[in-house]
Amino acid sequence: MNLILDDLTAIDDKLSHRHIELDPNGYFIIYIDCNERLIYAKHFTNVIDERGLAVDPETGKVIPAKGKVERTHTTVFSGRTAKELCVKIFEETKPCPITFLDHAAYLGREFVRAEIALVTGKEYVQD
Repeated sequence: MNLILDDLTAIDDKLSHRHIELDPNGYFIIYIDCNERLIYAKHFTNVIDERGLAVDPETGKVIPAKGKVERTHTTVFSGRTAKELCVKIFEETKPCPITFLDHAAYLGREFVRAEIALVTGKEYVQD
């Protein structure tokens, strides 16, 4: 059983390091609140520059992928389950803040991981 889990983890780790095109409609910071029993997704806008980098639309500065960034989110979504959160973002929000299907798939995977962490009491760290 551990060998299978190790293999699956290795596949996911490798795929987490691939190049992705950034969504011009922005990005999400996902976290859980165990006391409230909710999954949160803060949406931030960005602009993609000619190099394919996300930049702050107000300052024009590149938004780093790692480290703390002081920016104001445009919207905060919350849900008790991954499905509830997906419905709020993808079906109820007009216009939808996601423009790329791979971004939508990524968010769905992350929301499921966050839900599992919420249910099991484990830590959630966004991939």
